[in-house]
Amino acid sequence: MNKNKSKILALKYRPRTFKELIGQEVMAETISNAIKLNKTPNAYLLTGIRGVGKTTTARLIAKALNCSKNSNTDKMCDKEDVCNHCNEIENSNHIDVLEMDAASKTGIDDVRELIENSKYNPTSAKYKIFIIDEVHMLSKQAFNGLLKTLEEPPEKLKFILATTEARKIPITVLSRCQRFDLRRVSLKIISDHLKKISEIEEGKISDLAIDLLARASEGSVRDAISLLDRALIFQTLNINKIIDEKDIRKMLGLVDKSKLIYLLQSVFTGDEENALKKFKEIFDEGLDGKLFLNDILELIYLFSRRINLGAIEKDLFISENELKLVEESVQGLSNQDLGLFWQLTIKTIEDLKTVSSDRVALEMYLIQLMHIKDMEENELIKNSPQSPISDPMSYKKKIDENNKESSVTTPAKEQLKSVEQVKVFKDKNLENDLNDKKDFQVRSFSDLVAMAGKDKDMELKYDLERNVKLVGFEYGKIDINFNENLKKDFIKKLSQSLFKWTNKRWIITLSKEKGEKTLQEKKIETKKILLDRQKEDPIYKEILEVFPDADLTDVRGNDD
Repeated sequence: MNKNKSKILALKYRPRTFKELIGQEVMAETISNAIKLNKTPNAYLLTGIRGVGKTTTARLIAKALNCSKNSNTDKMCDKEDVCNHCNEIENSNHIDVLEMDAASKTGIDDVRELIENSKYNPTSAKYKIFIIDEVHMLSKQAFNGLLKTLEEPPEKLKFILATTEARKIPITVLSRCQRFDLRRVSLKIISDHLKKISEIEEGKISDLAIDLLARASEGSVRDAISLLDRALIFQTLNINKIIDEKDIRKMLGLVDKSKLIYLLQSVFTGDEENALKKFKEIFDEGLDGKLFLNDILELIYLFSRRINLGAIEKDLFISENELKLVEESVQGLSNQDLGLFWQLTIKTIEDLKTVSSDRVALEMYLIQLMHIKDMEENELIKNSPQSPISDPMSYKKKIDENNKESSVTTPAKEQLKSVEQVKVFKDKNLENDLNDKKDFQVRSFSDLVAMAGKDKDMELKYDLERNVKLVGFEYGKIDINFNENLKKDFIKKLSQSLFKWTNKRWIITLSKEKGEKTLQEKKIETKKILLDRQKEDPIYKEILEVFPDADLTDVRGNDD
C-alpha cells in the first residue's frame, strides 16, 4: 500500500485494461474485436504524440494476446484477479514479451539479435511478442533487416511498433504493419480524468485550475497527470490550501489571460506608457518569453474568430470574464491588423533565440505593435513575396476597393521586415498621395533625427544617431560617412522618408571623408566632460572623504 502510494501518478494511474484507455475508444474496440475473432496482424504500428498511450496500448495488446483466462477481452483479467502472464507483462518482466528501446539500440546488430531470438517458440505464453518503442530511430540497415521477419514471422511471434514520427519509417515497413493512430485526447476528456484522479487522491484543487492543467498538456494524458502530480505535491505543503488557477499559472510560468487582454487593449489604443507599465508588472512575475508570445497568439486567434464568426461560446480556453474583455477589445480591429500582429508575434518568437534579453525583445515587440496599428493603406510600402507579413488574400479586397481605377497595387506595410525587400512605387502616384500633407522642413541633421523620432521610425533614428557620421548638410543634400553596423537598405529608407516628410527628392552622398563623430559618440564625450568637471566639485571631494570607496559614474541633466 505504501509502495503504491509513493508511486508517481502517471504510473499509478496507467491503464490496465482497454476500458481504462481514455480518448482512444475506437482503436481499443477495433483491436479487441480482432483478438476476439483471432484475426490479429503480424505487426502492429502505434503512432501519435507523446503521452497518448502508445506503450500502454502495446502492453495491453500483449496482455490480451497472452492472458491465461482467454484471448476474449471480455474475459481478460481485471484489477482484482490478475493472472501471472498479465501481472508479469504489466511489470515489464515477462520472459516472452521483450521491450526494446530503438532510441538506444539503433543498429543492425541489435536487430539481428532480435531476429535470432524470434526463431524460438515462446517459453510459457501463447505468443512471443516484441515491443519496439521509438521505432523510427532505427537505422536504414536495421529496418532492412526487419523487413522479411515482419512480413512472414513465425506463427507464435507478434511485433508491436510504437513511434511519434511515422513519416520517418520506410514505406516498406509501414506496408507490413497494421497501423493505428492514437489521436490527441480532447481537453474535456483530460479535464474529467484529472478530476477523478484528484478526488481519489483527496487533492484540493479548483475546477478552473484543472482545466488549465488540461490545456497545458496539449492533448497528452501523461503530461496532464504529471502536471497534476506537481500541483498536488505543492498542495501537501499547506493542507488547508485549495490550489486555484493563479497557483497553476505561477507553477507553469503562464500569464493571467485577463492581464494580457488589458495589455493588448493599451497596445491597440497606442498608450505606450501604460502598455509598458503593464508589461513590466507581468514580466516581474517571472514570465517565460515564448509562453507569453504563444498566449498572445491564442488571443489574436480569439479576436479573429470573434470578428469573423461572431460571438465565442464559453469553453475551456476562456472564462466568462475574459469573454467580455475579448468582446470589448475587438472594437475597431480588422483582419488586416490581426494578420500583421500574428506575423510579427511569430517573428518575435524567432528573435528570442538570438536576442540575449527577453525583456528587451518583448518591449520592442510591443512598441512595434503600437506603431503598425491602424496605419492607412496609402502610407504603406509594398513587400516582396518573401516577406514574413505578406498576405495577399487579406489585403486584396481592401486594395481593390480603394484602387479600382489604379494600375498601381497599393503596397503592404514595411515595419515587419526580416529579409531584404524590394520596394516599388511610382513618383506620380506617391506625389498625389503627398499633396494633402504638410511640407515638413528639415533644415539640419538634428531636425532629421527629430523627424525620425516623431514619425516613430526607431530603426532609422537608431542608425542616424549611432552609425552615421555627418560630413555635410544642406537642404536637399546630405554627405555622410558610416560605420560597419549600418544596414544595407539605410540609403533607400532614408531617401523614401525624406521624400515623405519634405515632398522633395534629396541627394544622399556617401563620402570617404572622416566626418564628424556620431551623435551617440558626441553624447558620450559630453557626458565624460561633465563627469570630469563634477569630480572636481568640492561637494564630491567631501563625499570621498566620508566614503573613500565611492565613485561618480553618471551625471544627468534636466533633459535626461
